[in-house]
Amino acid sequence: MDVSLTLWVLTVVGLCALIAVDFFIGGRKPHEVSIKEAGIWTIVWIVLAALFGLGLMVWGGGQIGGEFFAGYITEKSLSVDNLFVFVLIMAKFAVPAIYQQRVLMIGVLIALVLRAVFIAAGAAAINTFAWVFFIFGAFLIYTAWKLIQEARADEEDEEWEEGRLMKFIERRVPSTDKWHGTKMFVRENGKRLVTPMLIVMLAIGTTDVLFALDSIPAIFGLTQDPYVVFTANAFALMGLRQLYFLIGGLLKKLVHLSYGLSIILGFIGVKLVLHAIHETTSLHVPEISIPVSLGVICGVLVITTITSLMASKKQQAAEAEKAERSEKQDIEA
Repeated sequence: MDVSLTLWVLTVVGLCALIAVDFFIGGRKPHEVSIKEAGIWTIVWIVLAALFGLGLMVWGGGQIGGEFFAGYITEKSLSVDNLFVFVLIMAKFAVPAIYQQRVLMIGVLIALVLRAVFIAAGAAAINTFAWVFFIFGAFLIYTAWKLIQEARADEEDEEWEEGRLMKFIERRVPSTDKWHGTKMFVRENGKRLVTPMLIVMLAIGTTDVLFALDSIPAIFGLTQDPYVVFTANAFALMGLRQLYFLIGGLLKKLVHLSYGLSIILGFIGVKLVLHAIHETTSLHVPEISIPVSLGVICGVLVITTITSLMASKKQQAAEAEKAERSEKQDIEA
């Protein structure tokens, strides 16, 4: 799709306006986010994404619209995995409940800017070297395999491990471990100090970049249009803050999420490899269409969610029965 500089500018300005509205209506005053508030804003962002996708269909055609929806759903599903780490980061820094919304808002904005850089670099590489699709495809297949290995091993990280950047900042930058509202800098005894608010915002934003290493190649497997890639990422990320509060308690019940994400990443990896063969050789190989991709992604997510909830319910029933038996044995003893 041929996108002019004017449309790019209008899109970025429009997204900034939506973020500003979100901030001034729901995020300016620190407060604990209720399930109702999170649910309303989650619906608002999903509706906005749907309207944008429909607008792309009208303006750019069904192919472009389909690519946006496939990319948006993929990025949204992969971003749910980010929430597990966000929960651990919030716990490690002991972020007060009333400040978590502000932390996530700025952290997600940092992530969006960094992803934009990744997207620009990825688009430039793809336009110059078609064989890059082989690398993207192989990386996604490898990531899918690792996810399955981790899920089978039932490895759950109880603690979030700081990256080198965060450790460097904490060692070299004068900081305080006391919270000062939403302030990112304070002055104590004539010395300018960084507060935990800024540290945790950077932790959220930079940690998301690690997840972008698989999500950006994944969406390039569905569309090579930088405009679609960027807008799909933007809408998926901007609704992530509300999703954090809405399904925070549900995360532990999505026990099969890693399996679902591994299937999606593996599927897109195969799609990328087939596309690379088609682009770089004279071999005739089948290419997977957007409607098929969209159907597979949605189908996997639905099945994964249903089986996860069923498994969680069964596990809870087993734990309740075990606790009841233990209580009876204590009484008899």
